[in-house]
Amino acid sequence: MPVATPDQYAEMYAGAKAGAFAFPAINVSSSQTINAVLQGLTEAGSDGILQVTTGGADYYAGHTQKARANGAIAMAQYVRQVAKNYPITVAIHTDHCPKPALEDFLLPVLEASEEQVKAGGEPIFNSHMWDGSAIPLDENLEIAKQLLPRTAAIGSILEVEIGVVGGEEDGVTHEGSNDALYTTVADVTQAVEALGLGEKGKYLSALTFGNVHGVYKPGGVKLRPELLGEIQEGIAAKFGTAEKPLDLVFHGGSGSTDEEIAIAVRNGVVKMNIDTDTQYAFTRAIAGYMFENYDSVLKVDGEVGNKKKYDPRAWGKIAETAMAARVVESTKQLGSYGHSISA
Repeated sequence: MPVATPDQYAEMYAGAKAGAFAFPAINVSSSQTINAVLQGLTEAGSDGILQVTTGGADYYAGHTQKARANGAIAMAQYVRQVAKNYPITVAIHTDHCPKPALEDFLLPVLEASEEQVKAGGEPIFNSHMWDGSAIPLDENLEIAKQLLPRTAAIGSILEVEIGVVGGEEDGVTHEGSNDALYTTVADVTQAVEALGLGEKGKYLSALTFGNVHGVYKPGGVKLRPELLGEIQEGIAAKFGTAEKPLDLVFHGGSGSTDEEIAIAVRNGVVKMNIDTDTQYAFTRAIAGYMFENYDSVLKVDGEVGNKKKYDPRAWGKIAETAMAARVVESTKQLGSYGHSISA
């Protein structure tokens, strides 16, 4: 199926919220990882989101080049072509964009979408994340207020981070007091006063409840997914809305238990970012293949190896299939398995 239209993307999130499940949003950094995600989502019968970070965009552009906006657009164009061959619907998203990356990542990509929409086309990306978590909340929201009408005008969705996800992702590092890892009702009240509740444009909220990017063992981080429910209740009471007025995103979920994920989803999470776990699944399969085929992939002791074994397509297919299996696992954890608007 083609990539979701703006209306279909909104339908995906509305269905997730009504059905109490969430879609996996998987970070991709190559054509192989894109293909792996599409394979996994198809095997799961689930729609989903493919997303690219600043570092991923750098890699798409060529690691010796400085052209991340071009790399991001190239990623989106590739997804739009190959997704036509699969029976599920996917969306494309730009992930974390801190303030220093606005000028060479989010803004030029957004401008390219605006030109495409003006010419009668659809936005290049379905949604964009502005990550203002490293700056004061007032400044974070002021920039979000400038971006929201622009994303709304082209049919894209803005994602904002209110609070701080700990750890590091693609060079964006957060360190500080543990209190900063837990968003408060007051923080979100300020965000809603600035951005509205949909009437100014649709946005997703990445709230924090102890999340940390990167790798950690279960129990190594104190997650409080019930905090999301408390915030939803507080906002509903403050603004007189129906229950769960916010569409939430779960960042930094590696190592989370199934129960922690389930509680977060019950409290309004409709999108969960997946990166570390799928990276490991992909690379672990390659490592296993290389160890098992050592004499074939290397020209050892004057031998010639086995071209069929060291052909990158041979181990690439195995890595893609392993990553696809991890994508399927994510859809089961999030409840999106079997849920597709294409069905």
